[in-house]
Amino acid sequence: MQNKKDRKKPELLVPAGSPDVLRTAVHYGADAVYIGGEAFGLRAKAKNFSREEMKAAIDWTHEQGKKVFVTVNILAHNADLPGIREYLEELHIMRPDGLIIADPGVFSMAGRICPEIPRHISTQANNTNAETCRFWAEQGASRIVTARELSLQEIRELREQIPEELELECFVHGAMCISYSGRCLLSCFLTGRDANRGACTHPCRWKYSLVEETRPGEYFPVFENERGTFLFNSKDLCMIGHIPELCEAGIDSFKIEGRMKTALYVATVTRAYRLAIDDWMADPDRYEKKRAWYQEEVSRGTNRKFTTGFFFGKPSAEDHIYEQSTYVTTSVYLGTVQGTDAAGRVILEQKNKFSVGDRIELLKADGRTQELLVRGIFDKDGVPQPDAPHARQELHVELEAADGTGIPEPEPFDVLRSAGV
Repeated sequence: MQNKKDRKKPELLVPAGSPDVLRTAVHYGADAVYIGGEAFGLRAKAKNFSREEMKAAIDWTHEQGKKVFVTVNILAHNADLPGIREYLEELHIMRPDGLIIADPGVFSMAGRICPEIPRHISTQANNTNAETCRFWAEQGASRIVTARELSLQEIRELREQIPEELELECFVHGAMCISYSGRCLLSCFLTGRDANRGACTHPCRWKYSLVEETRPGEYFPVFENERGTFLFNSKDLCMIGHIPELCEAGIDSFKIEGRMKTALYVATVTRAYRLAIDDWMADPDRYEKKRAWYQEEVSRGTNRKFTTGFFFGKPSAEDHIYEQSTYVTTSVYLGTVQGTDAAGRVILEQKNKFSVGDRIELLKADGRTQELLVRGIFDKDGVPQPDAPHARQELHVELEAADGTGIPEPEPFDVLRSAGV
């Protein structure tokens, strides 16, 4: 293990699909956030940021001493180029701290239009070897987002073989994709022959059927409707139990996936990784003692079952990463604190139903989780109500500590969640 003085503290990079979630991410300890505009990113179904919201978000985040990276990571068609050019000209004025790019043409355009903004090479650009990393560095890239198929050993080798100033960013938590475009993992998983190394067995062309375990020999055709298919669904990546290995591999930025996630998810996962990183940097023994708490805490965010993905090599048959698409939800997002009123009640915009008498939890950025009793719920005019059934209603909530010790001072951007389901 490295000596304490030799450890480099990694950046914690957190997704934000809206201005509210961005503020939550910063509040709970993100060093940097990545966001997308209304076009030219790979999360079109996220709420994303309008031009005005993006400018305000970048300015606000800079005031907090944090960074903002913007995704421009589609693989562009010719018809996209005029719009991308206009978008880059606007980003030139907004001055984010980095652009996340996959397409070489877009990379070249960004270098001409806004050369002062660092360019990061997206995971979609097939970054699996040191020669590729050096190529992008020679073109002017400042950071590489590694392919998710790389093991820690391969990442360590990259770090040793690429320029010291070229940063490495790796996904450490969140949803995993099985494939995109021509970059498919299915052949390798089913046959051991890697399509990305020229040995594809074309399993996407095979004919598949479903068999229900109590009806052997009875086959059902596989088809797709407007809601999609779920045959090759992966578990969620989670590396919070392996912070030492990640740091010692030389990774500069720990990236969390989830630009379509709620503020509760972002608060829960960001807080856990922030504390895990800080604890290990300060005292590895403290990290070891709290390892179970970190794991339990990230499990409180909506997730599928967890996996360490490919970090420790190809998953074995006993620990394969493909699972049903069902999410595990142990907490419900109730709202984010906006402030307090003259009576000391917490003001929030309600997200899900809760009632007078319920036990709920207040998440503090320093790691405290206070269980509270809901003593009263009032609308913005002070009229009491027994519960909060209407989403997005402004509520003034009277709370007291469940153990009678008093509640921590609620702060703007503190998140409230149910005590467990």
